[in-house]
Amino acid sequence: MRYRRLGSSDLTVSEIGLGSWLTYSGGVSREQAEDCVDAAFEAGITFVDTANVYGRGAAEELLGDVLSKRPRDSYVLATKVHGAMSSTDRGLSREQIHKQIDASLARLRTDFVDLYQCHRYDAGTPLEETMEALTEVVRAGKARAIGFSEWSPNQIRAALALPDVERFVSSQPEYSLLQRRVETDVIPLCEAERISQVVWSPLAQGVLTGKYRRGEPPPDDSRAASASMGTFVGKFLRGDILDTVERLGAVAERLELTTAQLALAWVLRQPNVASAIVGATRPDQVRENAAASGVELDDATLEEIELIVSGVGVAGV
Repeated sequence: MRYRRLGSSDLTVSEIGLGSWLTYSGGVSREQAEDCVDAAFEAGITFVDTANVYGRGAAEELLGDVLSKRPRDSYVLATKVHGAMSSTDRGLSREQIHKQIDASLARLRTDFVDLYQCHRYDAGTPLEETMEALTEVVRAGKARAIGFSEWSPNQIRAALALPDVERFVSSQPEYSLLQRRVETDVIPLCEAERISQVVWSPLAQGVLTGKYRRGEPPPDDSRAASASMGTFVGKFLRGDILDTVERLGAVAERLELTTAQLALAWVLRQPNVASAIVGATRPDQVRENAAASGVELDDATLEEIELIVSGVGVAGV
């Protein structure tokens, strides 16, 4: 496993991170989740990402229980705030940020998180209020650094222009071979401002593993076949996308990689990406994904991949 600095912070994260969105919020059993966390640590994964809204606290509770058995300095822990935790609790107001960080810390069984992220932008709260509250969280020692997820370039610039507040060090966008919208504006802006990407869905909800085939039902143990985890995968199951992934699989096979490893190596070719966050339901998936760290694709392979995926993609979230 290789490691990269997270933006302008003093945090170092593993190139492959372990996510918990659909999996550890109830998608898999407690035993499966714990086995995956164990496999992640064995593979050198040190970056663990979650959010308060994943299962309305369920993912944080599970990770808090599992991670509490390990030294706190053996992992970098990230969580998020914004999503609805009740009919009245949501958003990025000062009140909510302070309330939700304390609730997250209690569930995670820790005194601080390494990275506290705005899960989305809150147009209903003044940006100054949000940034001041996040600054208070950092200066109280409850978070070491702050980040955002799925903010526009204008929203990012506005936050960076505010005086006397903590600066963002990370951006968490959807980014993969099939979803590349951040390459145009977000990544160049973040590069200039020393903000790293910690990307979600680098395997396009598992489609870039090659497990789905045109005209065939999804495997029984796949995300697409799961009532609890299959909500978002449909946009990637178009016939032209599945054919494209099959062609990528041929390139991967020639390089003695899996399709997933090729897709992750492609994401990590981007210097502004500090970590690719993957979800996993089995330890062997964790190990396979972790092995993508350190894989370097030569220029000829990158050009071939570009030709294969040209014109294929999906709209953003």
